[in-house]
Amino acid sequence: MTTENRTFRIIFMGTPDFSVPALQALIDGPDQVVAVISQPDRPKGRGKKLTPPPVKILAESFAIPVLQPTKIRTGEFADELRSYKADLIIVAAYGRILPPSILDLPPLGCINIHGSLLPRHRGAAPIQWAVLAGDKEAGVTIMQMDVGMDTGAMLLPASIPVTDDETAGGLFSKLSTLGGRALIEALDLLRQDKLPPIEQNHSLATEAPPLKKEDGCIDWTRSAAEIHRLIRGMDPWPTAYSFLEGKRFRFFSPSLSDTKCTQAPGTILLADRKGLLLATGDGSLLVREIQPEGKKRMSVEAYLCGQKLANGQQFLQTP
Repeated sequence: MTTENRTFRIIFMGTPDFSVPALQALIDGPDQVVAVISQPDRPKGRGKKLTPPPVKILAESFAIPVLQPTKIRTGEFADELRSYKADLIIVAAYGRILPPSILDLPPLGCINIHGSLLPRHRGAAPIQWAVLAGDKEAGVTIMQMDVGMDTGAMLLPASIPVTDDETAGGLFSKLSTLGGRALIEALDLLRQDKLPPIEQNHSLATEAPPLKKEDGCIDWTRSAAEIHRLIRGMDPWPTAYSFLEGKRFRFFSPSLSDTKCTQAPGTILLADRKGLLLATGDGSLLVREIQPEGKKRMSVEAYLCGQKLANGQQFLQTP
């Protein structure tokens, strides 16, 4: 189908902050966003106040119709989408698997912005798993959607290096911006019929399942390098944690240390203004920030101003 010099009518499906740069890029571009589909408003904060998702807030600020269905596998919802006469559906972290009734709806299909370099890290938490796996490169893939979990043909990859101190949260922000830029590039190529689909090598696929709170529990018998990746990959959620004298401590801002140690894994080797130096199953690790149970995240230096952590105390996996 020749699409050169034409503009597209687009339905955008997204929910969290990751989706916002892509929607903003579409709004700023030549195409028309005819509707936005987002998850329903959710209770948030201590007061459990009903809060709209970030994508809804942006869409409404530009007077774009917003739909927030609780069910998407109904004929009524498919008919409602059909009424917008969209050429294309673009998905960015919407949060639900689309049924064939939606995938087959637009003439140009459904395009997804996936937060990894496919076929690596298919699933709901690709950015966190890139950090957990120690990847030196991360990115996004503009891809065609099919009925599988991130199994569709690739259209356009875009990558950035992963620094040694990168957190999942920091990488999340970088890749969301990259995704918006890559999407606009892909649409421009589509207009020129220069966006051929490339099948994934399924034998190279890895999974990136959703994280659970308990995934953040630190096993100090693992190597310092592994725990270093765990703390960064779990930041800002669900966070890496351990217990000291029955109290939960969350850990942030780690760095590898050259200090040799023979103490039991989890033992505090040194606690000073530089941070907590901790023994692991292989090597030692310096942690510069902690969040004690019931308190805010703070530097180790700030914590030591009012509390004491002694050399020889040992963090454990259980209270």
